[in-house]
Amino acid sequence: MSTPLEPHALAGRRPVGSSTLAWVRAHAPGVALCIAVTLAAFALQLAEERLFGHAWLEALVLAILIGTAVRSVWKPAPYWHAGINFSAKTLLEIAVVLLGASLSTQTLKAAGVGLLAGIVAVVGVAIVVSYGTGRLLGLHHRMALLVACGNSICGNSAIAAVAPVIEAHSDDVAASIAFTAVLGVIVVLGLPLLVPVLHLSNLQYGVLAGLTVYAVPQVLAATIPVSALSAHLGTLVKLVRVLMLGPVILVLSIGSRRGAGAAGLPGAPKVTRLAWHKVVPWFILGFLALVALRSANIVPSAALAPISSTANVLTILSMAALGLGVDVRMVAKAGPRVTLAVVLSIIALVLISLVLIRVLGMA
Repeated sequence: MSTPLEPHALAGRRPVGSSTLAWVRAHAPGVALCIAVTLAAFALQLAEERLFGHAWLEALVLAILIGTAVRSVWKPAPYWHAGINFSAKTLLEIAVVLLGASLSTQTLKAAGVGLLAGIVAVVGVAIVVSYGTGRLLGLHHRMALLVACGNSICGNSAIAAVAPVIEAHSDDVAASIAFTAVLGVIVVLGLPLLVPVLHLSNLQYGVLAGLTVYAVPQVLAATIPVSALSAHLGTLVKLVRVLMLGPVILVLSIGSRRGAGAAGLPGAPKVTRLAWHKVVPWFILGFLALVALRSANIVPSAALAPISSTANVLTILSMAALGLGVDVRMVAKAGPRVTLAVVLSIIALVLISLVLIRVLGMA
């Protein structure tokens, strides 16, 4: 079927500069709005640190809350949509790629075969248990997966990375991150209380913290008050746990494409040996490539901090964009079920982790 030609098409190809300028004009307003929300989130985090000595809510969570608040009183017109969508999807995918620079295969060797296998098992079992719990509570398939991956791997970062792979709705992403973030603070504060109750050694507690706490800074916050050994081991276990993000996303990507193909959905690609480039998202390949480069010591040590900071800022920008697309009524509606699913999921993760500690005979 033929389509009407644009005036530029009649005169030849549109100049590259003109196309770039048009793209910038279309995306700049929405991106600028996301940047404004991100700056506000960082300002609030800084205010928390000055008032309380530390931030109870990180900028990532604040960006979602501020974006959602803005969306609650003002619905962005189509003029803003291109930039908001670009920030929510493309910038998030770039952030996932950059996360690969913080990981290396040396981390796997340092953990040891037994503990490494245990971490893989814990993550796998926890995802299955958490997903099943969410579904039993009536959560949608995508929301249940977000909660399961967030709790089982690395909280907000896992949710943000998994969301584009399973095509999760922005309401689901915002709700799962919000509730997971709140519970993350509670875990950091409450986990040390288990040391005397369960008679955990510093080594055992370090493994438990690494397997249950969401982010590396939170692992340090939960373990440093106990002992340096707990902090070091907890950080190591946590880094190995984060390394599971790549394989999990790859499996979810392949599974979602196979499911779509089997269901005969329009546009679903056939999963064959010749179509792997369509099955595996580009940003996962980029993530794995950076892991390989870091493992080969090709990524300069001096570049790691800037790369990590850039990934963090891009993730927060994407969360601001997600917040701007959230209908707060949908989040409130999902609240009680998501909260219960997250709570039961983290309890299951703690129990599974304790079983691993006993099985490995850690003293």
